[in-house]
Amino acid sequence: MSAGKILLIGLGPGERAVMTPAALKALSDCDAVVGYDGYLAQVGDLVSGKQVVSLPLGKEMERAGKAAELANEGLTVAVISSGDIGVYGMAGPVFEHLVSTGWNGEQPEVEVVPAVSAAQAAASVLGAPLMQDFCAISLSDLMTPWDTIRKRLDAAAYGDFVIALYNPRSSRRHKQIVEARDIVLKHRSAETPVGIVRNASRLDEDSMLTTLGELDSHFERIDMFTTLIIGNSTTYIHGRRMVTPRGYMNSRE
Repeated sequence: MSAGKILLIGLGPGERAVMTPAALKALSDCDAVVGYDGYLAQVGDLVSGKQVVSLPLGKEMERAGKAAELANEGLTVAVISSGDIGVYGMAGPVFEHLVSTGWNGEQPEVEVVPAVSAAQAAASVLGAPLMQDFCAISLSDLMTPWDTIRKRLDAAAYGDFVIALYNPRSSRRHKQIVEARDIVLKHRSAETPVGIVRNASRLDEDSMLTTLGELDSHFERIDMFTTLIIGNSTTYIHGRRMVTPRGYMNSRE
């Protein structure tokens, strides 16, 4: 039996309207789909009648292994993640598993289907905050040591990058967002604009603008469904929009 194919599919940030046509086609083409319950619920109607494998959060490598197993049986297998699957998603674990098991790089075939990331979706809600160099940093220390995250925050703040913060706060993890704010404040004004977007592009989308100095007043509204965008030294707020000018020569300062 010839090896099948693995389709790594980003579902986008939420609403079906912002899923790409390529993602919709890939879901239609697959024989089986592997994912976490929350992601599968997003596309339940699209995968009706297909083999569905659900594994909980924290079982990323198990999901990758199951996808490889099914592909080696000759199936076309969709592995799904919210946002872009290549940004803190399942693309990495799948490639890691395949490489660790002697994959030759060809069989099973692997195709990555890109999508709108959480940072892009949040930015569109806020205005135009990502118009200069920016970076994404996850505050989850589940897979990356906090000391490493701390160094990256300090370097990004020192380098005047606009910073998109993923996984900023969870029910069990409260201190990281506090320390992250303090690290950035070492290099940036307390008046630096910060955008807070929860459930971008979903029906219960919620957003607000604040500043780095006032961020501590809003920690309670921040959770794992929230993306923060911290402006750089040129970012400003106009009305209800957060804007980073295209170049430093256009700064309002």
